[in-house]
Amino acid sequence: MRVIKKNKDSKDKNFVPVLRELDKNIEFLEDIFQDCDDIVSREFTVGVNQNHRMYISYVDVMTNEDMIQQHVLRPLLLEARLISPDPGDIKKKLFELVLKGTLSASDIEVKDNLDEAVLAILSGDTILLIDGVTEFIVISTKGWPTRGLSEPPGESVIRGPRVGFVETFRYNTVLLRRSIKDPRLKIKNTQLGERTKTNMGIAYIDDIVNYKVLEELENRLETIHIDGIFESGQVEQLIEDDWLSLFPQIQNTERPDIVSAALLQGKVALIIDNTPTALIVPTTFNDFMQFPEDYYERWWIANLIRWIRLSALIISFTLPSIYIAVASYHPGIIPSNLAIFIAGTRETVPFPVFIEALIMEITFELLREAGVRLPNQLGSTIGIVGSLIIGQAAVEAGLVSPIMVIIVALTAIASFSIPSYNFTISFRILRFIAMVATGFLGLYGLILVVIATLVHLSVLKSFGVPYLAPIVSGRMTDWKDSIIKAPLPSIKERNSYTAWGDRKKLRDLRVDIRARTVDIEPKEDGTIDKGKNQPSHTQNLKKPRKIGNKDNDRGEKDE
Repeated sequence: MRVIKKNKDSKDKNFVPVLRELDKNIEFLEDIFQDCDDIVSREFTVGVNQNHRMYISYVDVMTNEDMIQQHVLRPLLLEARLISPDPGDIKKKLFELVLKGTLSASDIEVKDNLDEAVLAILSGDTILLIDGVTEFIVISTKGWPTRGLSEPPGESVIRGPRVGFVETFRYNTVLLRRSIKDPRLKIKNTQLGERTKTNMGIAYIDDIVNYKVLEELENRLETIHIDGIFESGQVEQLIEDDWLSLFPQIQNTERPDIVSAALLQGKVALIIDNTPTALIVPTTFNDFMQFPEDYYERWWIANLIRWIRLSALIISFTLPSIYIAVASYHPGIIPSNLAIFIAGTRETVPFPVFIEALIMEITFELLREAGVRLPNQLGSTIGIVGSLIIGQAAVEAGLVSPIMVIIVALTAIASFSIPSYNFTISFRILRFIAMVATGFLGLYGLILVVIATLVHLSVLKSFGVPYLAPIVSGRMTDWKDSIIKAPLPSIKERNSYTAWGDRKKLRDLRVDIRARTVDIEPKEDGTIDKGKNQPSHTQNLKKPRKIGNKDNDRGEKDE
């Protein structure tokens, strides 16, 4: 049984002392919980003469009622009925007797602030008040219904653990402990929300983390004064560096393996109650373009996939604008036959290329948003069938050209290749900005938007870390895991811009494989070359003793 004593400074404005008169304490709690019919309260007596009054209170269904019955009420009503404390300060000794000997619950706290009693009840715990004692006992009895562990619906798993975070805070911290069995993994609890009192954990690895980032995160959290926190997105908006930027500066995920890998890089994670989404700081451009499967596959496969993603990002950002510029302003930069073909497909289209592209992009965004909001099966059907029907009907009606339908489809497919949803949204918005600039200025407008975007990304930071690290900062060793991925045995250090403590993550140097290679081809004499550095499998083995020979039992040698 774990017993923790916590005393509140009486000068605190929220300090409500526990009085010796049990009736006054009960009156205070009943006034607070007036018209709260889900609050269960019970007063009872114990002792040989049934003259010691006690009072418990908890929230119905939010607690584990079996635990309350077996570990709180049963010990108090049955075993504690016959307790008889020694004379003296009988109330205090009764309290100590109940605390240390009667209650069989494993997690118990002692407090003296009734304001904390209210919070404990609303958090799913049970409080026990004893008449004549100026302290009360908080018994951990949380047990509300929870969703089972399953694969995160928003992040498909190709290879790796098929389990995601849930809405229960402690379940999520357990998933981290299960992944990183290291006492240096620290999880510091705090609360946000003046009314919701939302639990939140700050997770980091003590000897790896950048303490400047950790201190900055704690300072920003302390400055938040808001009525309620219901989802991690609210915290993300309140603590990010530049809230005017289109780009997300904090990574969010529902996958424990992503959070665990980030912690091992020296980053800090925020685990928030009532949401399956965790936050990771600091973050960079590369973090949004990578996926855990990159580290589970061989390096050349990971490189191929990363370059495909980067190409998809460029296509989704610039392809419609390039088509607008070529078809409207610069047809001379493409072959003449292709320019004539594009002009021929647009003979019946009554709109300029810019308006045509804008209509098709907006239509597809409407279909995509409708597919997201509808149920899964119906949403995917609406997205595919709607695109086919509307695209075919628009071409047959002569409102758009067939090439424009192909351009929009390629752009959409490319945007789906980017792993991070909120990162994709940023480039979807930039795509429209680039289209408008190109519609007025041609390729010069697209170039201006691209340059402005690169300048903004180069000055953007996430908790002091450059957004484009390691391109604009960091060491050459950091390039081994950025746009390219080096073979895993060669990535021996963590990134210099995230880890400030222990930077070594692969300590065993890889021995040259050729020095340990065994030539299994037999020689002319029928023997096999074991290799220069290959140890013999029998050199340290003792000769087995024969069984059944008495001489051997006396230690004599065999013939």
